[in-house]
Amino acid sequence: MTTQETQSKHARQFGLPVATALVMGNIIGGGIFLLPASVAPFGTISLVAFAVLTAGAIALALVFGRLAERHPQTGGPYVYAREAFGDFAGFLAAWSYWITTWVSNAALAVAAVGYLDVLIPVHESKATTITAALLLQWLPALANLAGTRYVGAVQLVATVLKFAPLLLVAVGGLFFFDPANLGPFQTGGQSGLGAISASAAILLFSYLGVESAAVSAGEVRDPRRNVGRATILGTMGAAVIYLLGTLSVFGTVPHDKLVGSTAPFTDAVNSMFGGTWGGTAVALAALVSMVGALNGWTLLSAQTPYAAAKDGLFPQVFGKKKRGVPTVGVLVTAVLASLLTVYNYTAGSKGVFEILVLVTTFTATVPYLLSTAAQIYFLASGQGERVHRPRLIRDAVLAVLAFGFSMWLVAGSGYEAVYQGVLFLFAGVLVYAWMAARKQHAQEKSAV
Repeated sequence: MTTQETQSKHARQFGLPVATALVMGNIIGGGIFLLPASVAPFGTISLVAFAVLTAGAIALALVFGRLAERHPQTGGPYVYAREAFGDFAGFLAAWSYWITTWVSNAALAVAAVGYLDVLIPVHESKATTITAALLLQWLPALANLAGTRYVGAVQLVATVLKFAPLLLVAVGGLFFFDPANLGPFQTGGQSGLGAISASAAILLFSYLGVESAAVSAGEVRDPRRNVGRATILGTMGAAVIYLLGTLSVFGTVPHDKLVGSTAPFTDAVNSMFGGTWGGTAVALAALVSMVGALNGWTLLSAQTPYAAAKDGLFPQVFGKKKRGVPTVGVLVTAVLASLLTVYNYTAGSKGVFEILVLVTTFTATVPYLLSTAAQIYFLASGQGERVHRPRLIRDAVLAVLAFGFSMWLVAGSGYEAVYQGVLFLFAGVLVYAWMAARKQHAQEKSAV
């Protein structure tokens, strides 16, 4: 069997269903299982914050769809930023997005262990806990190394399996809805706008992942058509699940109990059907959800460095593919996430780890801001080949809204997260200086 035949056997482009599942799976990780309790202290006004976030996320998704139609290459935000503003902006988009993916993977694995403990006791010893967290990271990594054919299969199955119990609560909960459980519309002494902003700050991380199909555009079949559709369908599907799920939990679990809940969906199922079997079912759903998110994020973690490496802005080893997957990017991401996970458990650095998780909200918005700014640049500079002229006004409004949404994400990250995130970005400047110098030297050498 030739190398090309082996590649085609294990590498398979994603169709619209798998690309949509990739977007939905990456947006809906494990946060949905905790969000209702996290925002309950603000009252039902937090649902307004959710609606505002949803509108912003959809605007961002529409912008990514437009950009992908004109630039259907692997790399997404990196490609758009570099095309509009040059190598340095492209590198910043790639670098910040790469940080987001591997830190998020560590966070997802640690959170997943908590749900795994409900099914199989793993918290009895630190060694067992660490082993379980690493296993949850490396199983998706191995699926990625096996080829894009298997990545797509795992993502589709994980998305279907995790949505079954989520839909049970999101839709079934409406039949058990009791307005008396909602509690006050607003709690605390802050203004309505302050309450919306405060609850939105907690919900910010929930929509990271809208760019998933754009980042993997090179692996999507007919990307000019399917990337935009998958982005919109995936984001709207996730939004429906988020909004209905949160509303159903609010209406089935008494407010005073929900405020102190550590498993709100479990409490909702128990309230709907009685008994305690809901805890096991929800734990299993959360575990499947996070493994699916890990699978998708692992793929994305390798795609952006791959695109940057092809342009000489990341080490060349990141630019090699096997079975349709940038294997070095997958391995390096898995190793870094594993080291961070081990550090979290052994050093007892809960506060540090939480800060790093918040940093991902900031680092993810850097490529969002650059992408929306790139769209505004294309529109304002009159680059007709990149702009849908009949939809010029609509595209401009969407780009401005998406840019404003991205700025809100940065503000909601908090001062400490922004401070830490900027340090991460500045560390990347040194890497860029080295890679840019090597690229310039290579060009001069080839010109001789």
